[in-house]
Amino acid sequence: MTGPETLRCATHPDVETNLRCGKCGKPICPKCLVQTPVGARCRECAGLYKLPTYRVSGLYYLRAAGTALVLAIVIGLIWGFVHFYLGGFSSIISVIFGYGAGYAIAEVTGLAINRKRGRWLAVIGALGVVISFGTAGLVDFYRFGVFYLGGYLNLFTLLAVAIGIYFAVNRLR
Repeated sequence: MTGPETLRCATHPDVETNLRCGKCGKPICPKCLVQTPVGARCRECAGLYKLPTYRVSGLYYLRAAGTALVLAIVIGLIWGFVHFYLGGFSSIISVIFGYGAGYAIAEVTGLAINRKRGRWLAVIGALGVVISFGTAGLVDFYRFGVFYLGGYLNLFTLLAVAIGIYFAVNRLR
């Protein structure tokens, strides 16, 4: 009487195993095993793939970048004009605009790309907030004729940009 035949894992030939895929019968080791509701399967038969929300093609990246850029410029112009006309009251308003810029850029970009999410989409949203801040700074540039850092680049505006980036990244990540 002979013992059971020892099998070798199809993916890791140096590992002996007695396990087989429940669908195709391929020998699998515990490292390759994927537990499914109908039993142990190999990775191919288990059908492991990213969720559709995180499958982003190049076209989605282009749509996200275009949407974020246009919206960032529009929000930045509004932000700059509000800062220009309100002067001293603009510190707290800048924080509100930072939050609004991050939220609006993330929401509209998310709608343009069918609510897809991903690391690079979050980067696009964060860059949108930074571009919005830069556009607002350019509006202030025309106010003074030179780039007056002391009047625009202060603790409140940096806090506003940080808040905007935080909300944009969290909505698109």
